[in-house]
Amino acid sequence: MGNNAWNDKNKFIWLLSVLLLVAFLVTSGISYKVAHDSLSQQIESNTLPLTSDNIYSEIQQDLLRPIFISSLMAQDTFVRDWTLSHEQEPEKLIRYLKEIQEKYDTVTSFFVSEKSRHYYHSTGILKQIQDVEPDDAWYFRVRSLPESEHYEVNIDADTADRSKTTVFVNYKVFDFEGKFIGVTGVGLAVEKVKSLIELYQKRYNRRVFFTDRQGNVTLHGDEYDGADSLQTSPGLENLATRILTSPSAAFSYQRNGKTVYLNSRLVPEFKWYLIVEQEDAPQERELLNTFWGNLGLSLMVTLGILFISNMTLGRYQRKLEVMASTDKLTGAANRQVFDEYFRQALDKAKLAQSPISILLLDIDHFKKVNDSYGHGIGDLVLKTMTNMLRGALQQQDILCRWGGEEFLILLPGMDLTRAAELAEQIRELIFQREIKVNGLHISITASIGVAEHQAQEPAEDLIKRADLALYQAKEAGRNQVVLNHS
Repeated sequence: MGNNAWNDKNKFIWLLSVLLLVAFLVTSGISYKVAHDSLSQQIESNTLPLTSDNIYSEIQQDLLRPIFISSLMAQDTFVRDWTLSHEQEPEKLIRYLKEIQEKYDTVTSFFVSEKSRHYYHSTGILKQIQDVEPDDAWYFRVRSLPESEHYEVNIDADTADRSKTTVFVNYKVFDFEGKFIGVTGVGLAVEKVKSLIELYQKRYNRRVFFTDRQGNVTLHGDEYDGADSLQTSPGLENLATRILTSPSAAFSYQRNGKTVYLNSRLVPEFKWYLIVEQEDAPQERELLNTFWGNLGLSLMVTLGILFISNMTLGRYQRKLEVMASTDKLTGAANRQVFDEYFRQALDKAKLAQSPISILLLDIDHFKKVNDSYGHGIGDLVLKTMTNMLRGALQQQDILCRWGGEEFLILLPGMDLTRAAELAEQIRELIFQREIKVNGLHISITASIGVAEHQAQEPAEDLIKRADLALYQAKEAGRNQVVLNHS
């Protein structure tokens, strides 16, 4: 056993050593080659304008979808007919908004009625819009848009959850005669947009951000360290006006002693400018690419190490987990893991608003079985009892050996009445069945206490009540089921 463990350890160390050595040699060779080749390259050879076009095309696919969804909602005859029908049965519109949110995977969907000023959300009617409320200024701003502008895109706190910032598409809704009747739309999580920007930056190795038509930076990745506006960005002060007055432009400027190449492009649907930048630092850039390459290779090595570690250690970990959570004799869950099972069941019960009950079962006069037939036979009886109980339970029920000849059964989704019926079935099953062990026919009975979990009741109190019911069952003559109603 000791020699096998030592050999396994040596193999593990040897494999790790080979992996690390190969990784070091490969990454060093790649780093040297890339660093050498990068000396002859210049920033002018990079295809920044093409990169900008590619990013713009992807943005059209990723970010214009909410505008399209909002447009469909604004043109939906159901929304308009429902609004013109004096907003009767609001639950229909709420269900519609919920289906839109779920179908298109948006973080919010809403409709604000011009007539009632009610803010309808996928979760219900949130509020009534007021022109004196600063948080509602967006609605009156959209309502006042020129006739040629049907929507706006803005970043604001979500009305349904003020802790979340959302990119909203606010789309005007008109009746069939062209009269303004409200605003509808959907929201895209700012974090999701940021993740798209991060994706673009990593894919193209460029800095990507958006500004509005006034030059204020509206969206950027988490690693953005620039100014809040083009006018205050070092080196861009004199170019800001030219950028903001051109549908697309290409410039270069100095920042921190380095040349920065910039491409800008107006995204008309958002009324934002897409800015893509790259610094003039061939050696540093290639070295950075090498770093990412090394990082990727390191990740592969790490995955290899993890794989080998799992092969070597996973088996032992699983054994330890089983030993820690399972009763060795019967294979049922042990007392130590009951609290975790109970906590999980309680969390699910709260979400589903369903009951939880427990059964505390004790084999009657089990000491006589041990005294008459020996502990070996007693152990076999316990194993047989465990199999009998498992056969009577459902998949979600939890069977624990509570100690000695006691078993605790956790019954998620079962109230006191149903738990009592199950307890009686189990009691009758044990009473009617003879246990055959090593040629012996042993008859046993069981007493069972039943209790249903009450609001805010800790597990200890629930078990105490079931234990009290079990005690009463024994006092009443055993082979009985007693309920605790308190």
